[in-house]
Amino acid sequence: MATARELITGCGLPLLEARMLLERALGVGRAWLIAHDDEALPGDQITVFLDWARRRCDGEPMAYLLGEREFMGHDFQVSPAVLIPRPETELLVETALAHLRGKSSPRVLDLGTGSGAIAVSIALARPDAAVDATDLSPDALAVAAANATRLGAAVTFRPGDWYEALNGAAPAPTYDVIVSNPPYIAAADPHLTQGDLRHEPPLALTDRADGLEALRAIVRGAPAWLKSGGALWMEHGWDQAGQVRDLLDAAGFIRVESRRDLAGIERISGGYL
Repeated sequence: MATARELITGCGLPLLEARMLLERALGVGRAWLIAHDDEALPGDQITVFLDWARRRCDGEPMAYLLGEREFMGHDFQVSPAVLIPRPETELLVETALAHLRGKSSPRVLDLGTGSGAIAVSIALARPDAAVDATDLSPDALAVAAANATRLGAAVTFRPGDWYEALNGAAPAPTYDVIVSNPPYIAAADPHLTQGDLRHEPPLALTDRADGLEALRAIVRGAPAWLKSGGALWMEHGWDQAGQVRDLLDAAGFIRVESRRDLAGIERISGGYL
């Protein structure tokens, strides 16, 4: 038998991570853990914690171990089938919502929805919006649909690759804004073998080419699905903003621009028809 204090100090993890994992293994809150840190714990729960601690020491992301990640003030369930939502992606949601301000019953499309964090966050902020979300991965769509149901968001999920998921939709949707956080890491990028990225789904990270293939496809197809005055906004890599602006310019978008995240990185680029 061991106490919470012994497990936390002896597991080799940073204090905050150790506490979070032990709280989840025990099903208790921070206050209980602090008040009872010298009590012997049940053996089965110790086994669970030690397994999680070992996996975390091996580099498995905390979000996968805990099964959730906060995004836009909501807790989203995540699994290795989906990309872990990141704070910098909130800029994409905020930009889309700003574009929708003043529009009645807008239509929104999220391409490559993954966990559904973008689509669900928009739907929760704008309950009057008709939000469609697509993904090529059935496992990702299952996670996204579960998040929408649990959080009470009205989102229509469509399986398929980018705009192909919309084929056969009747009537053909026309959107006020299209958003996407597509795979944009080049296949040869060494970051794919480092940190959390080692554990995240490759399909959500890299286009297996130069990092721009998915962005090209999204820009190329957008004019057929956007209303006049509609907007397309996409997340991209830290060094891709200029290339993405060029893609948007070539496709006939106007007022093309990039916007910086809190770290000062040009994180998203977009334009209007």
